[in-house]
Amino acid sequence: MLNLLWLAFFVIAFVAGLGQWLILDNSQIFETINLAMFSMAKTAVDISFGLVGILTFWLGIMKIAEKSGFIAGLSRALSPLFSRLMPQVPRNHPAFGSITLNLSANMLGLDNAATPLGLKAMQDLQSLNPKKDTASNAQILFLVLNTSSVTLFPMSIIFYRMQQGAASPADVFIPILLATMASTIAGLLSVIVMQRINLKDSVLLLNFAILFAGLFAFIGYLMQLSAAELTQQSSLLANLTLLSLITAFLLRAHFKKVNVFDTFIEGASEGFSIAIKLIPYLIAMLVAVAAFRASGCLDYLLALIRSLVELFNADTRFVDALPTALMQPFSGSGGRAMMLETMNQYGADSFAGRLASIFQGSTETTFYVIAVYFGSVGIRYTRHAIGCGLVADLVGIIAAISVCYWFYG
Repeated sequence: MLNLLWLAFFVIAFVAGLGQWLILDNSQIFETINLAMFSMAKTAVDISFGLVGILTFWLGIMKIAEKSGFIAGLSRALSPLFSRLMPQVPRNHPAFGSITLNLSANMLGLDNAATPLGLKAMQDLQSLNPKKDTASNAQILFLVLNTSSVTLFPMSIIFYRMQQGAASPADVFIPILLATMASTIAGLLSVIVMQRINLKDSVLLLNFAILFAGLFAFIGYLMQLSAAELTQQSSLLANLTLLSLITAFLLRAHFKKVNVFDTFIEGASEGFSIAIKLIPYLIAMLVAVAAFRASGCLDYLLALIRSLVELFNADTRFVDALPTALMQPFSGSGGRAMMLETMNQYGADSFAGRLASIFQGSTETTFYVIAVYFGSVGIRYTRHAIGCGLVADLVGIIAAISVCYWFYG
């Protein structure tokens, strides 16, 4: 599917460019597309090298956590749940601990920590994969959870809204949380259906009940805070958790008589090679997205959607924010640029400005994550990973629109 999708991006971009040249007499369109592709190729390399430092650091920290037994203990605690969702992974396998740390980092908005932890989890799962070039069921489930995972603290969104002059920058917090929860549930259910996981299992039902009860209780607490208190406590909890984890890993390793420095160097040495390995996968995906965007296809698609909505005499305000939703699965920077452009044009507190913020906070860069995570272990055949990830994205978009109308009319 990834092969066909990649080809489709270039073919559609070429046909759209050809149409603009022949019909609109736009002789510069092909130069525009080519420049966008070359620029994105450079950006892909910059992204990969930008990951070297953080990958090196976190893989070193993760090696300490592994040698100290921290990950093994976490894996044992979560084996009853994950062994049912991922029956191909043996109970107490270290992958369960890596997966939990990655999902926790995503929930806390710790993007710099989440990616290296996710790559480590994907490596652990790849060690159990009998077909090294094809995504396993466990890898697909992990990737879909990663691309749709609940974000409890969307600090970057709040910061951008503050920059754009929003009266209450954190007022989109609850809408983002509701939309991203819908996305996560949809992604999980789509994988459960595709992989025929027994959803009636009592252990699964109990864990899901506890998880969602805790989330709703946490939401209830956060709703009582003012915008200033919410921003302050979100930042404090996220950063305190990050530093506490690192300290806990180091102290446990010390008491377990682990040579923490040498162990860190051992794990950190893997960071550079992984970052370099990502370059061709990132270039392939991001260049195709750049060609699609530069060809004007996104503008045509939005015009078509607006016409269809008007045909049914429905409210078209949500269409103004759709560029963020449509770009986000392909490019995080592209989605962020679209969000800022929408807020700048319509206002941060406008319906479109708020909806763009909710889109940005509740959907993930699905194709980027697929390129990075699967590329890091050499997977070429993604099976149903893209389909399930896009289902989560679609539900997240629909939920974001619904929640925005609910909260802001």
